[in-house]
This record gives sequence, C-alpha cells and structure tokens, in this order.
Amino acid sequence: MRLADLNALDDDAAVQAFLRCCGSSRWAHRMAEARPFADAEAMAAAADATWWALGQPDWLEAFAAHPQIGSSGSSRSGEPAGPGGAGASDGSAWSDEEQAGVAAAPAQTRRRLADADRDYQARFGYIFIVCATGKTADEMLALLAGRLRHDAVDELRFAAEEQRKITRLRLTKLLEEGPDTP
Repeated sequence: MRLADLNALDDDAAVQAFLRCCGSSRWAHRMAEARPFADAEAMAAAADATWWALGQPDWLEAFAAHPQIGSSGSSRSGEPAGPGGAGASDGSAWSDEEQAGVAAAPAQTRRRLADADRDYQARFGYIFIVCATGKTADEMLALLAGRLRHDAVDELRFAAEEQRKITRLRLTKLLEEGPDTP
C-alpha cells in the first residue's frame, strides 16, 4: 500500500490497517486520526509519539495481540493473532516471518523458549515481547533469561520499547505491500 492510499482510506479501514502493525486499538484510532502523513518518516514519528503517550492498558492490549515466541500465528489464548481474533491478514503472517529464527531451531530449544515464556508470563502477567526479526532462537532465549531479572516497572518499559520497534517494522511492511496483498 502506498502512503497516499493509506492517507485516503476511510477511518475504519485505516484503523484496521494500523491494527495490523500494533494491536492497541487506541493507538490505531489515534494514528488514523493523525492522517494525512506527509511521508513515511512523519508517519513513523507520529507512531512513536502516539505509542509513548499511551499507558499500560494500551500496551498490554498490543502485547496480547502477539503470538508467543515459537508459536505460529496465534495469540496466547489460542485465537488467531490480532485484535478481535483477526487472522493472517492482520499480522500473524508477519509474526511468522519475524520469528523465523525460532522455526528452524531444534525442538529442545523451542521447548526451553516455551518454558521460559511461561516463567515470564507468571512473573510479569503478559507474554515475552521481543523484536524477533533477525534473531535466532538461542539469542531470544538469552534475551528472555536476562529480562526475567528485571523488576516489573522496568520490564514493562522494556517490553513497550520492543513493541515500538515491531510496530516500526510493520509500518514499513504495510507501505511495501503490493495492491493485491491483504
């Protein structure tokens, strides 16, 4: 989708497009309201400013839209990833791409990731959020182990920063999609 096309969408369609990039409904609505964007950099700057103006409930909503590390296209509840149970057209295919480093990992490493993610969820109350693009399963396992040592306040901010990075990458993907791509 070109930026001009995104700018021209009606509000509901724009919200849906932005939800593919970040599962916070408040963020998506505010981004739709902030249009038109002069260029991709202006959109990215608005995305960052909007994200950091939100609070914990919005961040947790965004986190919940992600699949667990190592799963394929589904959120921790087992529903397709994305707000309202949205499926692959709403970001789960992107999640699969982003987590490609886990898919190739040995079964033992994937089990260790799943176990560590359960520990993380028990400690913090949400799934482990990491900008997984370009990372191996072993790298993510090491990051997860290190972040388990954070206190709850620091970890929430750290996870929010990882979500911001993911959102930035997905905004780029959104603008790179061809006209026939969902």
